[in-house]
Amino acid sequence: RTYSGTETEGQLLNSFVQYFGDSLGRKIKRMPLIEETVLPGNSLLTLPVVVIGNGPSGICLSYLLSGYRPYLSPEAIHPNPILHTKLEEARHLSIVDQDLEYLSEGLEGRSSNPVAVLFDTLLHPDADFGYDYPPVLHWKLEQHNYIPHIVLGKGPPGGAWHSMEGSMLTISFGDWMELPGLSFKEWAASKRRNIKSDRVMPEEIACYYKHYVKVMGLQKNFRDNVYITSVSRLYREKDDEGRSQQNEDISTQHLEMEDGQKSLIKRNWEVRGYQRATDGSHVPFCLFAENVALATGTFDSPGRLQVEGEDFPFVLHSMSDFGAAISKGKLRGKADPVLIVGAGLTAADAVLCAYNNNIPVVHVFRRRVTDTSLIFKQLPKKLYPEYHKVYHMMCTQSHTMDSNQHSAYTSFPEHNVLSFKPEMKCVLQSASGLKKILKFSVALVLIGSHPNLFFLKDQGHSIGHHSNQPITCKGNPIEIDPYTYECTKEANLFALGPLVGDNFVRFLKGGALGIARCLAIRQKKKHELIESGDGGGDGVP
Repeated sequence: RTYSGTETEGQLLNSFVQYFGDSLGRKIKRMPLIEETVLPGNSLLTLPVVVIGNGPSGICLSYLLSGYRPYLSPEAIHPNPILHTKLEEARHLSIVDQDLEYLSEGLEGRSSNPVAVLFDTLLHPDADFGYDYPPVLHWKLEQHNYIPHIVLGKGPPGGAWHSMEGSMLTISFGDWMELPGLSFKEWAASKRRNIKSDRVMPEEIACYYKHYVKVMGLQKNFRDNVYITSVSRLYREKDDEGRSQQNEDISTQHLEMEDGQKSLIKRNWEVRGYQRATDGSHVPFCLFAENVALATGTFDSPGRLQVEGEDFPFVLHSMSDFGAAISKGKLRGKADPVLIVGAGLTAADAVLCAYNNNIPVVHVFRRRVTDTSLIFKQLPKKLYPEYHKVYHMMCTQSHTMDSNQHSAYTSFPEHNVLSFKPEMKCVLQSASGLKKILKFSVALVLIGSHPNLFFLKDQGHSIGHHSNQPITCKGNPIEIDPYTYECTKEANLFALGPLVGDNFVRFLKGGALGIARCLAIRQKKKHELIESGDGGGDGVP
């Protein structure tokens, strides 16, 4: 390939060679980075871990893979006496080296993943009861526990937090957004940032995550402006593997061909993609990994209504597009209202944004205002007054009330969108089947988002709880072992964060703990195999 930029592929990715060569203390002639047209060979180095996604999930995983280990603090007493007794039994061991199933047994919390609940209660004891207890853990950097890895992300460390609407406050408290080893409040104070409340703006969180990677010395593991195009398995004939492959990995799987004549070994992962250079050109690469961790989050693909006319340019699907339309003055002086579809917090943010800019709103949603599953029912009024203001309008300013025919806000509970028309009209249908046509200036569909796992075989549909269905955070998360976070349907593939149902930052950290423990155990077993002279594969020990 011919690159138009000033950097060639070798120059752009030379830092991989230097860093991993130094870290592993060996001479490496070739890195697992090749042109897309080159076939993999045995002489290519295989990395132990490639992490896809550089948001808080990927950052926290890198922190633990870099050798940081949590120990019970000498003076700490956990408010849960049973858990504290368990922690005291192995005080000399880091949490990574303990039995996570034993520690998490009997704990309850707002995550369905037991390790997530465990790690959260160690970092934020009794947080759900309103207490602000300090963590019972302290952290040590143990270089010998470092596992070589690369974290790949589209933008700077922090992931989707860098692209969220900056004028809104986070749902979680700032303390709950922090990562291990760096207090958010202390960081904010050191930066002389004026944090007026426990809730903060997304731009503050994004800045914190970016700084976290730097202050913790994790930058060497991160590569920005990287786009993944495929993640696939490598297969080799069993007879061609030789002695060095006999004990390559404890999770190696043998697959029989349909004719039964050849046995294939499911081996390492091949990760392909490109890095966007400073001049905009694309520099392709290929990595080989023993393990892949998916930490991509769920903000890639906005939810769609799948109705006629949804692709018209005046039908938007993100707050950023709506904010851009407002800032460019496209809605200034418009007589017709903005049509907002959805009953979640992002839709509420859009209502507030329009309201604050004196833009009339028609708000359409499928549920009843008394539905107990509405998110507003779960938020305390004192902490979230702006969202309860929206909820109050949803309840009291319905289209059925004559006094609101010319209101700045009108709600349409229990209505579905049937179609959008080219003359900027929308066809609604009520629960009783009654249809209504509304005119609008711009439509904003905010009904959630889904992960985009297009780079996996069948877009990852085979690894969810419900096979052959798209992966979604709530309805069909990736099915994992609850203590290792390894996909139950695909060995050596891990997932954490929203992909496994943990939407909140305070709970995704448990995924990093589970994966780090699993990989640490496997690395130890591999070292023992190498030292005994029984082989160890072509990967990095």
